[in-house]
Amino acid sequence: MKYNLTCKNCSNRFDSWFSSSKEFEKIKNLKLLNCENCGSRNIFKSLMSPNISRTKKNEEINKYQEFKNIKKKMKDYQKLIKDNFDYVGDNFSYEARSLHYSNKKTKKGIFGKASINEVKELKEEGIETQMIPWLKDNDN
Repeated sequence: MKYNLTCKNCSNRFDSWFSSSKEFEKIKNLKLLNCENCGSRNIFKSLMSPNISRTKKNEEINKYQEFKNIKKKMKDYQKLIKDNFDYVGDNFSYEARSLHYSNKKTKKGIFGKASINEVKELKEEGIETQMIPWLKDNDN
């Protein structure tokens, strides 16, 4: 059985396997059990939560939470882009070429809309671009 153990000296928590609760007590009484962090032998068993098998509903909840986390990261990334780059809308290809071939270099990059073919053409010309999925502000 797997037990959650805690060191009374340094509050370190760790797991260990014992065949039974009696086996844990026997090893502890023989002073063969010590904290992996500070070496103390002042160890006690913590209450364990039961091992509940995952149901389909739990898996769906976890997938939904993962989706929400990814969506939040995408929104944060979009905010970073909006705050640090100039939006050029549908004129992205034209503006990217203008910046690339101009002698004047701007400190801010641009973002906007371009088709896959336009992005391919820009890359063939040596103009570095990236495509990212873009979530609308009102997406739930």
